[in-house]
Amino acid sequence: MLRTFIRDLLDSPVSTQLRRFVVVGAFTAGVQMLLLWLFVDAGGLNYLVGAVIAIEITIVMTYVLNNAWTFKEIQNTGAAEYLGGLVKTNVVRGTAIPIQLAVLFVLVEWRSVPYLLSNAVAIVVSGLYRFVLDARWTWG
Repeated sequence: MLRTFIRDLLDSPVSTQLRRFVVVGAFTAGVQMLLLWLFVDAGGLNYLVGAVIAIEITIVMTYVLNNAWTFKEIQNTGAAEYLGGLVKTNVVRGTAIPIQLAVLFVLVEWRSVPYLLSNAVAIVVSGLYRFVLDARWTWG
């Protein structure tokens, strides 16, 4: 039973999607971290304001990449479906923004963790939540 579960986990359509989702997420997390650094250190913005802007930019980037690659078998095509999916992923990821900002704030303000490291932790914490909702609703 355990072997079957592990085999299904490693060799199923969902596992392929999850691996691709992680690759896209890692790439866009790197972009988000770079943008956050630029907004805060180069632009002088507050780290929470910079995080919101960086998150929204990468939401759009993530949708484009996930639609083209992660969920290519069920991708949103056509203008209305594509824009509808973009709205859905913004709702999904928009609901994850408070989670990510809360983790970021708590780690920076209460634990004195540097803001970039705190943001990386916050991305991971909200990642599973985003995958489940995106897989079921945006491309479901």
